[in-house]
Amino acid sequence: MTASLEIVSRSPEETQDIGRLLGASAAPGDVFLLTGPLGAGKTCLTQGIAWGLGVKEHARSPTFVLIARYSGRLTIHHVDLFRIEDAAQALDLGLEDCLNDEDVCIVEWADRATEAFPRQSLRIDMEHGQEGQTRRMKLSAGGGRHARLLSDLAARRKGA
Repeated sequence: MTASLEIVSRSPEETQDIGRLLGASAAPGDVFLLTGPLGAGKTCLTQGIAWGLGVKEHARSPTFVLIARYSGRLTIHHVDLFRIEDAAQALDLGLEDCLNDEDVCIVEWADRATEAFPRQSLRIDMEHGQEGQTRRMKLSAGGGRHARLLSDLAARRKGA
């Protein structure tokens, strides 16, 4: 059974705060698969996840370098597949090295190489909301660990 959660963010700061909550609860081996059109907030959410993991710097979309690495409580591999056409190209980048049991992997444009990712991941589909002022996120857990992550996120947002 897949657990899911839908969230509407009303600002970039709120999107970052949602990411911060996810990052604070992230564990070794977590994989965050972000999808959505340009400007949907993927990098903004990634910044929050990184901050929640204790990264001090400002995460930037690695569109041209394709993979960036950040150090916090855990090592984060931030992957951007915007320029990738299929899973074979993603694997040629060394994607498998980023998907390990010790680090956290955040992938923007994950829908470009869906079959390259483990079922045990948290998929976050993002889209523009009403008149471009909001962002809608649908979070879907591919396993028990990520279902607990969603439950924790929902509880923490409710208590905020």
